[in-house]
Amino acid sequence: MFLLKTEQRSKLDESDDAAFYCYPRFVYHVDNGFIRKLKQLYSQKLQSDSRILDLMSSWVSHLPETIQFSHVEGHGMNQEELAKNPRLDHYFIQNLNQQTSLPLEDQSFDAVLITASIQYIQYPETVFREIARVLKPNGIAIISFSNRMFYQKAISVWRDSSEKARLEIVRSYFKAIEGFGEPEIIAKTFILGGDPFYVVMANRL
Repeated sequence: MFLLKTEQRSKLDESDDAAFYCYPRFVYHVDNGFIRKLKQLYSQKLQSDSRILDLMSSWVSHLPETIQFSHVEGHGMNQEELAKNPRLDHYFIQNLNQQTSLPLEDQSFDAVLITASIQYIQYPETVFREIARVLKPNGIAIISFSNRMFYQKAISVWRDSSEKARLEIVRSYFKAIEGFGEPEIIAKTFILGGDPFYVVMANRL
């Protein structure tokens, strides 16, 4: 099933993503309030001694310090950033817009996380099918994002949509794949400023 039209997958900067991410960006992609809420959510949803896949990760870990996991597998586009992430036990480099198949075994993770990066995936149908494949039964996928992005690398449908509509976009990614339960949405905005906190998550059936 194809969710997006060709033009909806397009980026303003269509150059090779590997070139864009070849230099490390030791910056924070969301603010402290967002990180605090995400760690609180992870504390509620993730279990100790479980296996975690942190897709599209960076040098900053958003995992709660109070929980120890049996294994945290990282993925990203820049080796220097991933090497600096203190919670990753192992990581691999892969451009998901060129190679959507994950080099991971079936049903090998209890949770798959994507933080502040979902807007860059051009083929969400195949990536979410891979997420479902590597998740154990009743495992959880948690997709969190704010309103920040590298605008030139975000796909067109994301750039052109409202923040509310983006929640429905991610929800549609889950609904398009057999094997996920009903997605749950969290949306919190802040009158006095700060990054909005958006989450779409679902369990593997």
